[in-house]
Amino acid sequence: MDDKIFDLENIKEKIIENLKKVYDPEIPADIYNLGLIYDIRLEERGNYLNCEIDMTLTSPACPVADSLLEQVKYVTLAVDEVDEVKVNLVFEPIWDPSMMSEDAKEIMGASGAAMSY
Repeated sequence: MDDKIFDLENIKEKIIENLKKVYDPEIPADIYNLGLIYDIRLEERGNYLNCEIDMTLTSPACPVADSLLEQVKYVTLAVDEVDEVKVNLVFEPIWDPSMMSEDAKEIMGASGAAMSY
């Protein structure tokens, strides 16, 4: 039985590209550029690749939290090499608008979103 050899950096980039397709329906920027993804860890277990993602929300009271978590899991599993995904919802550190990428800040500003950053 041949062991798979995973290019973890390439796989992580694929995951990030997919995460950039996930949007909070109330915010015009994707969750990755919003800074909601805190960590992406890949672990090889034999011929399987597991992914664990730590993410947060703009607010603990986010009404679409469950849907966002499911979307994150779905788009991560869409990467061929990933066999299993665990998404951890964390609130440490607490998200604030300064965590957004410059692209997200521009999008938010252009959309007239009322966030101070």
